[in-house]
Amino acid sequence: MTVATLSEVLTPALAEGYAVPGLVCLGWEDMRAYVAAAEAERAPVILQAGPSCREHTPLPVLGAMLRNLAEAASVPVVIHLDHGYTLEDCRIAAESGFTSLMYDGSRKPLAQNIAETGEVVALARAHGISCEGEIGFVGYSGGENSAGTDPDDAAQFARETGVDAMAISVGNVHLQTNDDGGLDEDRIRAIEAVTQVPLVIHGGSGVPYAQRAALAAGSRICKFNIGTELRQAFGAALRAAVNADPNRFDRVAILKETIDPVAESTRKVFRSMGASGRV
Repeated sequence: MTVATLSEVLTPALAEGYAVPGLVCLGWEDMRAYVAAAEAERAPVILQAGPSCREHTPLPVLGAMLRNLAEAASVPVVIHLDHGYTLEDCRIAAESGFTSLMYDGSRKPLAQNIAETGEVVALARAHGISCEGEIGFVGYSGGENSAGTDPDDAAQFARETGVDAMAISVGNVHLQTNDDGGLDEDRIRAIEAVTQVPLVIHGGSGVPYAQRAALAAGSRICKFNIGTELRQAFGAALRAAVNADPNRFDRVAILKETIDPVAESTRKVFRSMGASGRV
């Protein structure tokens, strides 16, 4: 079986100097494309069900879909809850076959974030799976502003929660449609100096490929979440499929044509993090 926990794919990534992409899933077509790309690149992959995905499809259904793909794959596949906001969300995910829980208490005071994330860590341990937490709020392009991660807070958070991976706010932004920005490497180094936990970057689509590659190879960042750039690839492929024949109406036939283009874009993501050829 190739179903893996988050720790099982991040530990070798950290040791060997690469990062594993956490790919934001919205439906069956992109899930299939991501696994196909991982197999073509011989790379581990993290399939993520975030809040917008969960609004559309219930967690038990997502767990069954992702588990089906993971068990048939020839590479390690992590089934990851992204931005779980309640203990109940995390409990349902754990009982639905997810192998990794990400609890997001980043908007809350430090003590509350530590206490609640610690509960999710305990839940994860009871199910034999992993837990990611977030310290320092990562904002949204055109929306809420980020609150950068304080290194001392990060050290306390990692120590007191026991998380397997820690998402940090170092200039990254969710939903960024270009890579004109970049990460604050001085802040990253300050966080690395006081904690040994694997680090995670949310909003990875806004990080230039060259910086992704450099940090994957030379820092404790071993997971970049990628959503927007692959949603853009899906949108372009879907428009092309719809416009190719205005008389066509079969959704299965139309959506099927998005899989190969999205897989091809995803293969570039693996390469940008040095993850290819690791399996």
